[in-house]
Amino acid sequence: MKTIIELIQEELCEAFKKAGYSEKYAKAALSNRPDLCQYQCNGALSAAKEYHKAPIQMAEEVVALLKESQSFSEVQALKPGFINITLSGSFLSDYIGRMAEDETFGCEKTDKPQTIVIDYGGANVAKPLHVGHLRPAVIGESIKLTARYLGHNVIGDAHLGDWGLPIGLIITEIKRRSPELPYFDESFEGEYPEEAPFTISELEEIYPFASKYSKEHPEYKEEAQEATAQLQAGRKGYIALWQHIINVSVNDLKKVYTRLDVEFDLWKKESDAQPYIPDMVKDMKEGGYAHIDDGALVVDVKEETDTKEVPPCMILKSNGATLYNTTDLATIVERKKLFDPSKIIYVVDKRQSLYFEQVFRCARKTKIIGSDAELIFVGNGTINGKDGKPFKTRDGGVPRLEMLLDEVEEKVLEKMQEREMEENEIKDVAAKVALAAIKYGDLSNQASKDYIFDMERFTSFEGNTGPYIFYTIVRIKSLLAKVKEKGIVIDEDAPLEPAHSQSETDVMLSLCKWQDTVYAAYNEQAPHKICQFIYELSDAFNKFYHENRIVNNEDAKVRNSYIKLSRLAGDILGTATGLLGLEAPERM
Repeated sequence: MKTIIELIQEELCEAFKKAGYSEKYAKAALSNRPDLCQYQCNGALSAAKEYHKAPIQMAEEVVALLKESQSFSEVQALKPGFINITLSGSFLSDYIGRMAEDETFGCEKTDKPQTIVIDYGGANVAKPLHVGHLRPAVIGESIKLTARYLGHNVIGDAHLGDWGLPIGLIITEIKRRSPELPYFDESFEGEYPEEAPFTISELEEIYPFASKYSKEHPEYKEEAQEATAQLQAGRKGYIALWQHIINVSVNDLKKVYTRLDVEFDLWKKESDAQPYIPDMVKDMKEGGYAHIDDGALVVDVKEETDTKEVPPCMILKSNGATLYNTTDLATIVERKKLFDPSKIIYVVDKRQSLYFEQVFRCARKTKIIGSDAELIFVGNGTINGKDGKPFKTRDGGVPRLEMLLDEVEEKVLEKMQEREMEENEIKDVAAKVALAAIKYGDLSNQASKDYIFDMERFTSFEGNTGPYIFYTIVRIKSLLAKVKEKGIVIDEDAPLEPAHSQSETDVMLSLCKWQDTVYAAYNEQAPHKICQFIYELSDAFNKFYHENRIVNNEDAKVRNSYIKLSRLAGDILGTATGLLGLEAPERM
């Protein structure tokens, strides 16, 4: 189904052509002066130089050819050369009616589905998820859901950090605390215990302690480095212990991600890429891409057009050890082999932009990935406290994500205490509303921008917030429930009535933005555009709701039309919030 802008442009193209001007100037857009018109075309301003005519003269010629159009109620040419367009009520209601009949409300599913891998977890084993993990998780999930909505094959990968010195530090500390465990006995020939020798709470305490201790005791760090080397060389006891670390960590991570309603298709790890490294390094050497610099193996990725210094991409240290660069490049090799994706999207802290620029350039230069596949970096900003600095606990640490979820739930529950609901129901509703407060609060900000986490504002039931959006959806659900209670039968074959008021027109115009919103959110990896759409539609609907009698309208035709419009608004709001990874409760 064509977007409403495309339909307007078709008529503009015909008029420009008849007037003797190129169709390339017949571009329609939303009006930046909604008080004057709904849509506008500024093509005459751009074309004036080519045709050596006054823009207003050209605009008047085009407008004269559009006057008889059944699609427009008003078309005006205004100085210096604007073409202002207002749609006819029947054209608009007919379009909305066709949207309602379509499974995706007019969005065209792609006829060329792409395989897309999205890397948006970024969690490390043995560490709890902290507030900094919120943004990549919810942004990546929304990008994934939007791409799937448009028919693409999308694979979401948590891509856990599970390789390197942190694991060596944990092994060393467990050995120091429990040297009698069989994992440290090289002569042990039996089966290692199925149960891990630690809980998640103990594991989360072990790593920070070991990390801090290693900075103060060089011999301890050396021992950890040796443990890391032995693990990577395949020492059986260390491999078994490492597997325990992964299992305990992943089970805990899954609990938090499930609570956040974020679902990964893959739980791949850094270690999964290790088997690909030897051949990758060999190819880099034999292809002449890599060279030795100060003992290290590097690939130069600087380009002549660079205005800033872009350091070489280091593949191996002077001692032959691998780096994050090595693992990330090998992961691209793995993804290419397993999935042959058209796109790999990384949702990562924007402060990593230079690092990923190096990795992407290196992958291109060394032919790890060809020009037929895109490597996309979606850099997210930070979540800040009211002081404008990165969110911290009172003792200066980074708050655990689970703690933030608990705090917001408590805040929402506090605000909902007076609602007439059973205890279990109110807790369930509060959890959904709290999640909306957090995720919508995050996603309504452009991904690359930092934002301040304002508990009071995010949990408010007024304004551009998740709770307000849910309140609107629940209001529509309640309205439709009343329709059912009253036994009102809707004539589904009857066309939608042209709008009877400005508030109804505004709802229709908001709905018309659905397709363009979804396309833009997908193409630009921009969930905030969906939030903008949701808020505008919610605001328009609530005004329409307050200004009109819907269920009790005496005119059956008008009543049925109002109900159909309300239902469509509810369906699209539900779908839109679904693309954010949210599901509204039945009541609030």
